[in-house]
Amino acid sequence: MKKIILVAGATGNLGFRIVNFLLKNNADVRVVVRTKSNQEKVKELEHIGATIYHIKNWNIEELKEACKDVSCVVSSLAGLREIIIDAQKVLLDAAIEVGVPRFIPSDYSLDFTPFSPGENRNLDLRREFHQYLDSKPIATTSIFNGAFTELLTNEMPMILFKQKLILYWGDKNHIWNFTTMDNTAAYTARVALESSTPRYLSIAGDQISPQQVREMVSEVTKEKFKLFRPGGKALLGTMIKIIKFISPSENELYPAWQGMQYMHNMIDERSEIKKLDNVRYPEIQWSTAKDIIVKHQTENKKI
Repeated sequence: MKKIILVAGATGNLGFRIVNFLLKNNADVRVVVRTKSNQEKVKELEHIGATIYHIKNWNIEELKEACKDVSCVVSSLAGLREIIIDAQKVLLDAAIEVGVPRFIPSDYSLDFTPFSPGENRNLDLRREFHQYLDSKPIATTSIFNGAFTELLTNEMPMILFKQKLILYWGDKNHIWNFTTMDNTAAYTARVALESSTPRYLSIAGDQISPQQVREMVSEVTKEKFKLFRPGGKALLGTMIKIIKFISPSENELYPAWQGMQYMHNMIDERSEIKKLDNVRYPEIQWSTAKDIIVKHQTENKKI
């Protein structure tokens, strides 16, 4: 008998991939979508085999119907307080009311448990939700994947292709953890289909330092890249405070200072992963940072 998995946030980039991998693993997949959700994405989800539950008001009574007979709820919701805390609480409570045994919260980040409140606004929201989640009678698993590897070629200002520079802060030999969205989604799907998994699982498709990034990018592009270090962790922390003061942008999900906060966490020694859980599912083929850079270069040559 197929396991029924409910996914929230399925119209998002990661959520859609999770649904796809769940279907590939022979799951019966339900997704909850709001009336304001991207309707093209909703049609795509329906086309690949997901069952759509349209939610008008996002309340417990509506969500309970979608949660009936579900073995695990997977959240890939993205947003600020009204989503990560408020909306996830309602989803969690609905799942508990109908007896769903397991819940995977929308973490998909570096392991924020060693960090203190105030160091990263978006991760603070996840930590706050964890306090509520851990007080409830439901088994839960958080998946920590470092940063998405795809960010290396766009949003994360580390590889400056035009300037032929690798921008980094702190120690050039500090290891950064990266995992592609596909690997994260594939892993999440496998976790969701288990009957029991640990509270925390840490994965990384690649563990690579700025120095190694420089060597790898130089090899792939056949051009000489140099390291560029504006300063250490303390200077980056000061810049975050200044930029946040000048441009608070509190209602934006990813203002400039938020990305800098994440980088500040990544270069911190507390971000070190002591044990990876990749081997839990040996069938997953892990993509490296080099794979993503090669793909990026190939696609650019076609333009």
